[in-house]
Amino acid sequence: MITDKVVDAINRQINAELYSGYMYLAMSAYCSDAGVPGAANWLRIQAMEEYTHADRLYNYLVSRGARVILTGIEAPPTEWESLHDVFEKTLAHEQKVTAMINDLVDLAGDEKDHATESFLQWFVDEQVEEEESAQEVLDKVKLAGGPGPGLFMMDGELGRRVFTPPTTAEE
Repeated sequence: MITDKVVDAINRQINAELYSGYMYLAMSAYCSDAGVPGAANWLRIQAMEEYTHADRLYNYLVSRGARVILTGIEAPPTEWESLHDVFEKTLAHEQKVTAMINDLVDLAGDEKDHATESFLQWFVDEQVEEEESAQEVLDKVKLAGGPGPGLFMMDGELGRRVFTPPTTAEE
């Protein structure tokens, strides 16, 4: 049985995942305006991924007979100092989300909710990928060193990222 503490925590995580998507969408808009469409694309794809994370959590609560309670989503920032700043903030945000997921896993363990603990392992693994991906882009932005051919090439690479919705087997 899923406890009220776990349900409340997962509901907060749903909100956090929706905020993440909203923040990445704001970053995408900033990048579009700054003339880096590839980075804008990368961040829009990231926003879509965050929405699928929220959906996965939502469906899990429903499958456990728990009520999903959606709350207001805080407005994200709309300005950053640079593309470098955008991806530094992206990495920092993913590290924060990793800590939140780890806290959820700890709570499920404390509550002896083995089903939720097992379910959350997907998110633990996903966060390793999320941090790695953000770090890779940040490293490329640093290597590009600002406007010029390096940034142009890197932006083109980011523009090739595509969203692949989770398959039924992953759900």
